[in-house]
Amino acid sequence: MVELIENADGFRYVVVEKQIMEQIHDGTLNPGDKLPSLRKLSSRLHVGLATVNQAYLELERKGVVEARPRSGFYVRSTFRKMPEPPCRQHSEPLVPTKATRGELIRTVLKGVGRKDILPFGVATIGQELLPIKALNRMLTTVIRETPLAAAQYESIEGNFELRRQIAMHVIEEGVTASPEEIIITSGCQEALNIALRALTRPGDIVLITVPAYYCFLHLLENLGLRAVEISSCPESGINPDDVRRAVSMNDVKVCIFNPNFNNPDGSLTPDEAKRDIVAALAEKNIPLIEDEVYADIHFGPLRPLSFRTFDRKGLVIQCSSFSKTLAPGYRVGWIMPGRFFNKIFHVKATTNICTATPTQMAVAEYLRAGLYRRHLKQLRAGIEEQMRHMQYLVSRYFPEDTKVTHPLGGAVLWLELDAKVDSVDYFYRALEQGIGVAPGVVFSSQDKFANYIRLNCGHAVSQDLEKGIQVLGKLAGTLAFSAK
Repeated sequence: MVELIENADGFRYVVVEKQIMEQIHDGTLNPGDKLPSLRKLSSRLHVGLATVNQAYLELERKGVVEARPRSGFYVRSTFRKMPEPPCRQHSEPLVPTKATRGELIRTVLKGVGRKDILPFGVATIGQELLPIKALNRMLTTVIRETPLAAAQYESIEGNFELRRQIAMHVIEEGVTASPEEIIITSGCQEALNIALRALTRPGDIVLITVPAYYCFLHLLENLGLRAVEISSCPESGINPDDVRRAVSMNDVKVCIFNPNFNNPDGSLTPDEAKRDIVAALAEKNIPLIEDEVYADIHFGPLRPLSFRTFDRKGLVIQCSSFSKTLAPGYRVGWIMPGRFFNKIFHVKATTNICTATPTQMAVAEYLRAGLYRRHLKQLRAGIEEQMRHMQYLVSRYFPEDTKVTHPLGGAVLWLELDAKVDSVDYFYRALEQGIGVAPGVVFSSQDKFANYIRLNCGHAVSQDLEKGIQVLGKLAGTLAFSAK
């Protein structure tokens, strides 16, 4: 029996549809099971028959359920929940390696960034989910009403009202910060770059988890840094014991982790593990750079806590931005440097003096007006629906031995294909057919994840995108078969 609880996000039929999908994914409803009748579910949820009917029709349109004459709706017998990729405990010794994926990363970014390519390869959010019009109106207003201020340099730290609004926002993650503890940056990427430049010198060792966001690796290569890699598990994130072992065996100068919906595996590190990791690093006075760019895109009711929540020594440097939630082109991010404020301030000052003034002012006004919280509810619901739809399409079109993650937030899926599939070959063949994917090898400085790919779920699943998934699934099967 399906037990559904109403919640406040989205239209009512979307809420019903979402919760039925959750029941299917957690195994409460299995292939071939009958869904409750329209009347029964309508009565149970205190919603109209039309609402339940609309939800069922949407599920039918997506191929998740089927209507049987004079019988009702059933979960399709062909529907299958795919297993997650297992935790990969790599047996290699924890020795530093140079990141040398830069050329391949540039090739991937150039290929998947083309306008004529289906956008599965870059982790962007579709414009239909972002408040572009509202932000542009505010940008126009601040330029019209305060033209002189908008045309001037901001302070190096950034617009004070924006910093004040960010300080109020991070309270949600259990972090107390004042505007004076925040520096505005041109996106999260610049924040990470500044932090690494302030805390390391060429040849230093940086501890990372893999699979790692490939721009981490690009940064390490450009700065002449070496990486020690520990595994991130799709189901449980970062293991504190792995962190302890790595820092005991190497002279680690800094760590760079993404604990909340890691890109690309979507893993969420439990709060207890975050506490243990912060404590372990504090014992050795090792700074921790925390990438929080996906933390606001959580599907559960509460935002996950951050490493900074448990920091008592000022060793956690938190980096984030509005690129995934508001407008990537505005390039507005921030860094909370902790005890390293002066070092990071000076690096920012010599990098670009300050972040663009008009976009800072527009984002500050958007937050001040209370629009961000309301927008996040719609954004989370939209991305979760798209991700569940993508998971279904992968289960429908990819070979049976494919494994796919089931994240609780973020906007990407991590797929393990047949062991014989070369993800770089897969990338080039997909690109020839107008489809972008990110090959697994770019998410490690070593030869790992050769048969993995990352798929972006940030765009609404149109007919073209569904056809693209169908092509990708067929390609995975073809390459696996031809390699036998």
